[in-house]
Amino acid sequence: MRKTEGRAAPQPLKKEKHFAGLPVGAGIAIGPAHLITDQSPSLQPRAIRDNEIEAELTRLDEAIAKSRRQLNKLRTQLAMLPAEGQAELEPLLNAYIQMIGPSRLLRGARKRVEGLASAETAVAAETEALAVTMMAATDRDRAGLKRRADEIREIGRRLIRNLTETPFQSFAKLAQGTVLVIDHLRPADAALLSPARLAGVVTEEGGTDGHTAVMLRALGIPAVLGAPGITDFVRTGDLMVLDGHAGSVVVHPSVTTMATARRASTAFARERQKLAQLRRLPAETTDGQSVELLANLEVPIELPLIAQAGVEGIGLFRSEFLFMNRSEVPDEDEQTEAYRAAIEAMGGDPVTIRVLDWGGEKEIEALQTTSTVNELTRLNPALGLRGIRMLLRHPELLETQLAAIIRAAVSGPVKVLLPMVTTIDEVRATREIYQRVAKRLRRRGETMPERLPPIGIMIETPAAALSADALALEADFFAIGTNDLTMYAMAADRGDADVAKLYDPLHPGLLRLVQFTIEASLRLRKPVSVCGEMAANPKLTPLLLGLGLRCLSMNASAVPRVKMVVRAVSIADCARLARRVMEQTEPAAIRDLVEDFAAKLA
Repeated sequence: MRKTEGRAAPQPLKKEKHFAGLPVGAGIAIGPAHLITDQSPSLQPRAIRDNEIEAELTRLDEAIAKSRRQLNKLRTQLAMLPAEGQAELEPLLNAYIQMIGPSRLLRGARKRVEGLASAETAVAAETEALAVTMMAATDRDRAGLKRRADEIREIGRRLIRNLTETPFQSFAKLAQGTVLVIDHLRPADAALLSPARLAGVVTEEGGTDGHTAVMLRALGIPAVLGAPGITDFVRTGDLMVLDGHAGSVVVHPSVTTMATARRASTAFARERQKLAQLRRLPAETTDGQSVELLANLEVPIELPLIAQAGVEGIGLFRSEFLFMNRSEVPDEDEQTEAYRAAIEAMGGDPVTIRVLDWGGEKEIEALQTTSTVNELTRLNPALGLRGIRMLLRHPELLETQLAAIIRAAVSGPVKVLLPMVTTIDEVRATREIYQRVAKRLRRRGETMPERLPPIGIMIETPAAALSADALALEADFFAIGTNDLTMYAMAADRGDADVAKLYDPLHPGLLRLVQFTIEASLRLRKPVSVCGEMAANPKLTPLLLGLGLRCLSMNASAVPRVKMVVRAVSIADCARLARRVMEQTEPAAIRDLVEDFAAKLA
């Protein structure tokens, strides 16, 4: 065999490696990896002597001041971000700045320094203690609790970096078309990324509901978070294919994989353009039936996304965010301003504000000083005092919130929504309080709308659904909360792995509760909507329309695809589907009918 001189031996092709993570930013990214490893300082607990306390407190104050300057500088850079990114980061930065003011975190850190811990040790210990306390709460919104715990830890990390003079991460030198690979991307760091330069992002840690995820979606960067093992395997320069819709990452892709990825990228671009065109088109079926598509609002940072989704209003404004992460209950003026801001942002479209859904598994620090703290710790909180039950037990909270909603209603059309209603007496008692509050506002000389906002109720329990015909005599409208209704109907918590499979919105029993509610509202000419996750699933849209619904409220990102389905179906076909579904006795058969109908629309 003749030896070839002067030629380098061909390099063997590397075998492609697949990683699975959480889909966050839809889109396909193809490009070389740029790996950044964590540079967080490694701390060992360190004690100090009595004569060092003053010096350590001074170091802590200097780190606080430096952190505040950094955050204020970052806030001035918001103008460079898209509107959605600005709306996501500004409240977060405000929360960070508040935490490095006269906060529980800093009070605790100073006490630890006075107890002879170094400034770094004190900050690290107090940060972790507060985060652990937050995560120990029994709130069913685990993602929300984790997000708030991460915010506390982020401020702790910033203070420790400044105390130890550890440099912050820089993304200025990322090459054009790079796929950033990093163990954990923090929201403030995400704000520094350039969508024009960056192809995509993949992280070792992270979830779909955090601030970082929302920021990446706002920036329009394809992203996969929480891909275990990715930072250990990847090296800078490795070719990658990232699918932000499927949550998949391929390192060293084959020729076939690359070809598939390029086709998927082209298809995604076409679909995105098509969905964008839907924004200004009406949500109208092929046989001319109008469908009202509304958005759910969890926190104010979602308002820009809602405004761009082409919705006709906010169908569920969750007011709990006003009471979270604070030591005092918001007063009437503060609540009024928060509601007014959302109403004005909607430019004349209706806003449905749900009063505080507090109690049961939800814990709010600002309310823990009240006498109800013992009531919230019962063995079965989901079946205890929560929602309107708790508010009627403590009417001062309800009166303040209703007064704020009435005052804010001068800025635009508003509705009031009551959570967890099960009896007629609860609606009547609330109306009495409502009228009393309105009279008090008139005596005070407050500017009020010509008519008080209508009062509706959430249908979240089988009792409420089965007595919907009676409740419709007292309520002005219904909003079916399918998440809780499914949980109570099936006696199954989807957060409990042992029974999660029983949590099935296509169970015939649950569908009959929905059907009964809709029929009762239609008979008495009362508006009805669905505001649970069923509304956001485009495969279920034809079934809901066939059952008689003409109003769906969902997260803003789901609106375009639901609207696409609405515009592709006729009410006659949907009604036939609903009749066939309601004849079934097995969830599997129902699912097959729904899937077959959806497949014909594809």
